[in-house]
Amino acid sequence: MTAQTERSLVLVKPDGFSRGLTGEVLRRIEAKGYTLVALDVLTPTREMLAEHYAEHEGKPFYEPLVDFMSSGHVAAVVIEGNRCIEGFRALAGATDPTAALPGTIRGDLGRDWGRKVQENIVHGSDSPESAAREIAIWFPKL
Repeated sequence: MTAQTERSLVLVKPDGFSRGLTGEVLRRIEAKGYTLVALDVLTPTREMLAEHYAEHEGKPFYEPLVDFMSSGHVAAVVIEGNRCIEGFRALAGATDPTAALPGTIRGDLGRDWGRKVQENIVHGSDSPESAAREIAIWFPKL
């Protein structure tokens, strides 16, 4: 990897997976020019999610978030490319799908379902440090 080439964790969350949007999310990642390095489909354990969301423990949305994320299959993906962390987050769009711009994953495919947590189709690492920590949780052999 070059200095600008990086890796990021992308999760297609249970709402996106159950709606059959995994292929569309992966298509958009590849169309952007990023490389898929690893891919797994699993139902995350509460222990895995506790580690992933450790910084949110004790916040009001923590338990509903863990409940949601452990409610079904997730597609976990490691992507690689020049500035892919920033690039994927732009591709994903605003966290709130109602406010996400058209052309983004959340803007085109997401909506507010009126539930306890925002079901917004995808997660993407927010920094190189988070990416390294998250990839180690979801893909310990990488």
